[in-house]
Amino acid sequence: MQRKWWHGKVAYQIYPKSFYDSNGDGIGDLPGIISKLDYLKDLGVDIIWISPIYASPFADQGYDISDYYKIDPSFGTMEDMDRLLKEAEKRGMYILMDLVVNHCSDEHEWFQKACADPDGEYGNFFYIEDRKEGELPCNWRSYFGGSVWEPLPGRPDKQYMHVFHKKQPDLNWENEAVREEVYKNINWWLDKGLGGFRIDAIINIKKKLPYKDYPVDREDGLSLIDNMLEDATGVGEFLGEMRDRTFKPHDAFTVGEVFNEKEEEIPDFIGDNGYFSSMFDFAETSFGKSEKGWYDCKHITPDDYKKCCFHSQKRVGDIGFLSNIIENHDEPRGVSYYIPEGDCCDTSKKMLAALYFMLKGLPFIYQGQEIGMENLGVIPLEEVDDISALDQYHVAREAGYSEEEALKIMATYNRDNARSPMQWNSRENAGFTTGKPWLILNPNYTEINVESQIHDENSVYAFYKALIALRKDPEYQETVVYGELVPYLEERHNLMSYFRRGDKDLLVIGNYQKEEQTIELPAACKKVLINNYPDMNLTDHSITLHGYQVLVLELEK
Repeated sequence: MQRKWWHGKVAYQIYPKSFYDSNGDGIGDLPGIISKLDYLKDLGVDIIWISPIYASPFADQGYDISDYYKIDPSFGTMEDMDRLLKEAEKRGMYILMDLVVNHCSDEHEWFQKACADPDGEYGNFFYIEDRKEGELPCNWRSYFGGSVWEPLPGRPDKQYMHVFHKKQPDLNWENEAVREEVYKNINWWLDKGLGGFRIDAIINIKKKLPYKDYPVDREDGLSLIDNMLEDATGVGEFLGEMRDRTFKPHDAFTVGEVFNEKEEEIPDFIGDNGYFSSMFDFAETSFGKSEKGWYDCKHITPDDYKKCCFHSQKRVGDIGFLSNIIENHDEPRGVSYYIPEGDCCDTSKKMLAALYFMLKGLPFIYQGQEIGMENLGVIPLEEVDDISALDQYHVAREAGYSEEEALKIMATYNRDNARSPMQWNSRENAGFTTGKPWLILNPNYTEINVESQIHDENSVYAFYKALIALRKDPEYQETVVYGELVPYLEERHNLMSYFRRGDKDLLVIGNYQKEEQTIELPAACKKVLINNYPDMNLTDHSITLHGYQVLVLELEK
């Protein structure tokens, strides 16, 4: 594996709408991010990924882009963006933006021109087909429910494809002119000083052509879009071209949102000449998901979580670097999801933090994760903003669940869980805004907030800071960043432990339950590097772990 500038870094995702509001309009903005750069630098963050801030009508929270060269006024101006890039550079930090090029907004000028002349130049920028009442080109279901086909505005004789929201028409990557426009835009941003991109929904750019139907899997007569994606081939031709024309000349860092990759394709994605620098490990977040809907999902257990992590690590090996997460803007809060119900507390939050953070790869922290922010819980339907959650509520009701049951099912996976405003302090609106927040606040902000933790050496925040410091410690960095990961006592119930082996021998041990557990040590302990308890019950050959205790030990070689 070639060594890269970003390997030893720590990344942090900002959901700008909910991070910090500088002007009191209830929406987070770029000046707000700038004002918190020192907070992130002090935590130990090097790379900041900012979810979409481009001009958008916000049908899907900015992932529907109406102009790739403009900042949406709700977030600020291009001058603010230029200032953010300069201020980050002063602090030795890198800014990533979202690259959303599977689709654009239906308010983008390309789509407006396509509507005006479907048979003209811009009609070929999209997937537009003739329309006959009662017939569809194929039976693919949109991620947000319903058919991927929608009548073309102003042209009832035509229809267009949208794999996501109907206001997000898919771009036709088979058209070279589309690809040229995408590359031009990427290079424009990289020339401006951007450090790279998080690449959204990129596998979707390759469609199975000609269109075909897949087995019906719901009462709506449609088929899961994943069936098409598994059948489509050739996406690598597009991705390799994009890499060579944009990322590679700039030595940019890129992390792909990649699903359904085949094991033999991993070197193509993240090898030495991969399409991307890294890709997210979604094995844990994908576990137990059902094509029927959220109501049919299987909840992940501690042993499931361990198996997912180890399987991903084994698949990738020394090919390249994964980007490791426990949450993001599309997932529930990790501490509410991966810790068994009733056991979520500061101790278990720290355990989960260490277990994922010490895996081989690049650790990503999502805003608020460093203070242990939690899910919102069950909220009234009228307060839900997430369009996928609203769709899944109706799916559950149609499957026979009561209103109360459907709300509880929705609460588990609702994307609003991660999008509720950042909890800065215990004062009004959690210190996020002086106005009315755009989205419901988690009422626990009076107890869980930055201000209450930042000077507390026993806080979740302090624990994350210690993990980051260990990753950057010159004595241990070689092993933590590049060391081999080898599972230890892999079959032990509710125990997740593994070695990181390099010039040091490190052992990460997490007792994933509230009951104590005693385990044999493979070698004598030389030094305790991380401990989420004030004490440790250690003998020469064994250790008795308290409930949810996690340790990082340096072992005698």
